[in-house]
Amino acid sequence: MQDRKLATETSSMPCYPAANEQLNLFRMATGVVLGFRAFALSMACLLLAVPLLVAQDPSKLSLEHYSKTCPNVEHVVRTEMECAVRADTRNAALMLRLHFHDCFVQGCDGSVLLDDTATMIGEKQADQNVNSLKGFELVDKIKEKLEAECPGTVSCADLLAIAARDAVVLVGGPYWDVPVGRLDSKKASLDLANSDIPTAQQGLLTLIAKFWQKGLDATDMVALVGSHTIGFARCENFRDRIYGDFEMTSKYNPSSETYLSKLKEVCPRDGGDDNISAMDSHTSDIFDNAYYETLIKGEGLLNSDQEMWSSIAGYSTADTVNKYWADPAAFFKQFSDSMVKMGNITNPAGGEVRKNCRFVNT
Repeated sequence: MQDRKLATETSSMPCYPAANEQLNLFRMATGVVLGFRAFALSMACLLLAVPLLVAQDPSKLSLEHYSKTCPNVEHVVRTEMECAVRADTRNAALMLRLHFHDCFVQGCDGSVLLDDTATMIGEKQADQNVNSLKGFELVDKIKEKLEAECPGTVSCADLLAIAARDAVVLVGGPYWDVPVGRLDSKKASLDLANSDIPTAQQGLLTLIAKFWQKGLDATDMVALVGSHTIGFARCENFRDRIYGDFEMTSKYNPSSETYLSKLKEVCPRDGGDDNISAMDSHTSDIFDNAYYETLIKGEGLLNSDQEMWSSIAGYSTADTVNKYWADPAAFFKQFSDSMVKMGNITNPAGGEVRKNCRFVNT
C-alpha cells in the first residue's frame, strides 16, 4: 500500500516546515466550526450535589465552553500534537489510548492522569495500564502551554478529548467536533480501572457488557476498537493468542503462517513481555480500515479483537466488521459518532480544573 505522509504545517510551526492539504483542511475546519455549527446533546441526568465539588452534568458540554475564556485552546493543543506526531507517529496512538482509558473509569474526568500519592494508588498501576500506558509527558507539555495561555481554565479531561481527536486526524483519520466543559476528578480508582477496562483475553459477551455499562452498544464497540489500526500491543497481551488459536482462526493460510512466525520471533513463549507488535501489520501509522481485514483473515493480534469476527456469539459484530472493511466512510462516520458518545461520559461526582494534570489542586 502506498505510504501516506503525516499532515504538516507551513507557518508558525517551529517543529517542521513541510505542509500538505490534509492539515490545511483540518485547520480550516477547526477554525470555522465554533462559529457556524451548533451542537446539541440529548443526554439528561439528575445529579446529586457534592460538597466542595462542582457537579458535572454531561448536557452542559458545549462547543462554545471556552469561546470567551480560552478561545485558542484548540490551536494550542493542535500545535503540540502536530509536533509530537511528526516526531513519532506512535504518539497519536498513545493519546487516543489515554482518552479511552480515562473515559472507562469514572467517566472522562482526567483521573487516569493522577500520580500516586501517600494516600492514593492511582489508575496508572492498574493491570491494563502499568508498563503500557504512556504519553503522560506529552500531556504535561500541552497542559503547560494551556496554563500559559489561559491559567486555570482548561481541564485535563478536555485536553485529552481534544488531543485524541487531533491525533486521529493527523494520521489520516476523520475529524469530529469535540464538546468541552469536562471537570477533572479529585480522585482516581484503581479498583474500577482493574474491573472496567476491557482486557485482551476477555470473550465477546464480556466485552459487550463492559461497553454497555458505559452506555455504548456493540456497534460503538466495533467502531471504537477500530482505533487499534494505529495501536501496538505488548507480548504479554498477545502471547496466549499466537500460541493458542491463531492458526485455527486464520485457517492455516500460508501467508498467515509467515506472519505468525514473525510474531513468535517478537514474542517467545517465555520472556519478552514488553516487546511490542503493531495490531495492524500493514498500515500501523495510518488511521484507516485495514485493521478490519486482519480480523476477517483471522489474524487479529488480540483475542478480544478476533472475537468480534470469530466468536460463535459474534454474528452481529461480524457483520459490522465486514461492513467497516467494505466501507471506510461508514467506519469513519461511526467512529466519529462513537468518540463523541464516549467523550460525553462524565463523572457525576464533579470536580475541578487542575493546574497540574498529575495532582489535584491544593
